Formats: sequence, structure tokens, C-alpha cells
Amino acid sequence: MAEQDELDIVAEPTHDEDNRLNSDFVTAVVDAVADGDVEGARALVSPLHPADIADLFELAPGDRRKAIASALHGMIDGEVLAEMNDWVRDELMEALGPQEVADIATLLDTDDAVAIIEDMDADDQREVLRALAPDDRAAIEEALGYPEESAGRLMQRDLIAVPEHLSVGDVLDYLRHNEDLTTDFWEIYVVDPSHRPIGTCKLSWILRTPRSVAIADVMAREQTLIPVDMDQEEVALRFQKYALISAAVIDSAGRLVGMITVDDVVHIIQEEAGEDILRLSGAGDGDINEPILQTIRTRLQWLVVNLGTAVLAASVVGLFEATISRLVMLAVLMPIVSGMGGNAGTQTMAVSVRALALNELTSSNAKRMIWREFRIAVTNGCVLGLMIGIAVATVYGNRDLGMVICAAMIINNMTAGLAGILVPIGLDKAGADPAVSSAVFVTTLTDVMGFFSFLGLATWWGVQA
Repeated sequence: MAEQDELDIVAEPTHDEDNRLNSDFVTAVVDAVADGDVEGARALVSPLHPADIADLFELAPGDRRKAIASALHGMIDGEVLAEMNDWVRDELMEALGPQEVADIATLLDTDDAVAIIEDMDADDQREVLRALAPDDRAAIEEALGYPEESAGRLMQRDLIAVPEHLSVGDVLDYLRHNEDLTTDFWEIYVVDPSHRPIGTCKLSWILRTPRSVAIADVMAREQTLIPVDMDQEEVALRFQKYALISAAVIDSAGRLVGMITVDDVVHIIQEEAGEDILRLSGAGDGDINEPILQTIRTRLQWLVVNLGTAVLAASVVGLFEATISRLVMLAVLMPIVSGMGGNAGTQTMAVSVRALALNELTSSNAKRMIWREFRIAVTNGCVLGLMIGIAVATVYGNRDLGMVICAAMIINNMTAGLAGILVPIGLDKAGADPAVSSAVFVTTLTDVMGFFSFLGLATWWGVQA
């Protein structure tokens, strides 16, 4: 109890109310390293959890991270690197020698070791692989041979697999008498002579079953198998759908080659969700630790595309220059139509992209979903159109102008609703990522249709001041 109280006293001032390292603590560590007080810095950091040490590097100024890494030599182990931001980790890898990286990778599960090594330069990667033990090197090289963001990269090869002819007692003896087995597992995989998984057995079942019972009588034959080349986003969806804790990974021949656990999937869900949100805005990775030049390049690409779409929308306005010069108030009102259409399209697009990502929107319900969004768009368009139409007619004393903007609002909301769902579906069918390019198409359509419908109707109707 006294030890726990001491730990609480040490830990309390290091964290804020959100359980993140507070600025005073980070400053204290940075200052200690800058003053050459290595022992003081190590004393401050030693009580921290590996995830907190990873946070320390992310919160510290970029130009101080290598100095902190040198001061904390030996304290930056695999668990710390596995929790660290990718950009920060890559930066620190440069401060560690190949043998140090190899020593850390040896202590990690294969998936975490691959995450550390895969982003290194080719030359550094080869040096680290040469420094590994043959078995570890073979496992990591095999993982690196799979596509990025696939189950093969994500899986860990340290698992427990037993033949189906064993009894529960045999399995327990096997687990107790083999010290080189992995210590982190929740299920035991039962395999046939060809090493194909035929069932799984939870540890709780084994512990509660008499030793004489055959493992084949305890195992569950229904299991979710993950192909080694499956995209990690689809892996996450299967874990979510079937409430999995772990799942077997199989190769093209159906043989067991690894397993994926839920702790890895949690990171994927967070990563993929944030990735899709940032792609919708064209912000790239959106990582605050990403190099500035790379961030500028990524954002500028999409801003140039948006500039092109803005020119296209402006050219539509130019077609009605005579009408605008005759009725200047059109120039004041037309951004309302295009802006509201853009907002409506963004709402529908966000829902559609999410539904596609979660496999909630498929070919079996696409027509129903399109009809649903169309009805929503028409209803919202009518409500907004009546509101702005009445307001314009009242303020400007021009009933024709009020009717025109009402009709334009309805038309553009219908366009926005259809574009917001049809564009993501079309891009998905074409094999493109809807999260990346939907926004450009939807925004362009709503801007062009907003200007064209409002100014076109005003011209056709012959609205006068």
C-alpha cells in the first residue's frame, strides 16, 4: 500500500486531467537534458508507462528529440516505439544504430517489428535485417513481402496451434512445458495435418474442462478466417461485425500463417476513421508531426484542384453577365443558393462515405438509399426554398425574385442530395477511394448547378428590379 501511495505521488504531477503529460513535466525533462542532467531526466521518465514515454517525444520540440533519445538510451524499448507516432518514430530511428533497432525488433511481436522497420530507408532496412537472428529476419522479410495495410503486414506469427487429436490435458501440458511459446494469447487454434485451421478453443474453456476430454470436442468449429492479403480496413470491419478478440490469418492454400488481435484492430479503426475525415478535406495525413514541406505539397495539390473548380463555377456566372448587370441583387443572393447546396451535399456525402466504409451501403440497398436521400433533399430544399423565397420577396418587394430563388434552392438541394450519394457510389464502383475525391466533384456540381439554376431561372423568368 505504501508503494502504491508513493507511485501516486510521483505520477500525479506528471499528468493533467485528461491523463496526458502536462506541459510542466515535459519542460522539466527537456530542460534537464539541455542542462546535461542526464540522470535527472532519466529519474523523471523512469516511472512512466511506455505509452507516456512515447507521448513525451511527441510533445517535446522536434529539435530536442534526438538529444532526449540519447539521454534516455536503453529506456526506449519496443513497447515505446510501438506506441509512438509514425513521423516521430522515423525521426528517432535515425538516432539509433542498426543493431539497437534489431535488438528492439527482436523483443516485439512481428506486427510491431514490421511497423518499425517498414518505413525505414532501404539501406537502413537491410542493415537492420542483417543484424536480426535468422528466424526473426525470415519472419519480418515474409511480412514485408505482403502489400502495405494488408492482413499479412498486420498479423503476428507467434500463436498457439495444436493438432485435433490431443486431449485437453495434453494441451495444458504442452503449454506448461514449452517456455518458448508466446505468452500473449486468448485462443488456441486447432489445425489439421495440413496446418489448416479447423476450429478455435478459448482459454476459459480449456481451464474449465476435464483433462480427458478431446480438444476436438471443446473447440468451436465456426470461426472467422482472414485471408493474408485482405485490406486492414476490411479486417477491422470483420472484427467489429463479429465481435472478435482474435482471428486466424490464412494463406492462399488455407494454411494458418498468423493471427490478428483486437488491440491491433483498435489502432486501425482509429487510423482509418481519421484518414477518411482528413481526405474529405484534402488535408493529407493531417499529422502535426508531418514535415512542413510535405504538408504544404499535399494541401496545395487539392487547393489547385479546387481553384480549377472555382474557375469553372465562375465561368457559369459569366454566361449571365447581362442579367446580373440588369439586376445587381442577383449577385448578392446567388452565393446563398450555391452555399446551401454545398452544405447539403457535404452532409449527404459524409453519410455515404461512412456507409461505404462500414459496408452499410452495398449494391443490395443502393437504390433504396438513393431514393431515401433524394426524398430528404427534396424536403429540405422545399423548406429552405420557401423560407428564403418569402424572405427575399418581403425584403426586396419582388415576388418574382422570391419565386426564382425558391425554385433554384429546391433544384440545387435535389442536385446536392443525388450528387452526395451517387458520386461516392460511382467512385467506389470505379475502384477509387470515395473519401479522397468525392468532395471535389460534389462541391463543383452544387456550385455550378446553384449558379446556373438561379441565374438561368432569373433570365428565363425575366425578373425585373
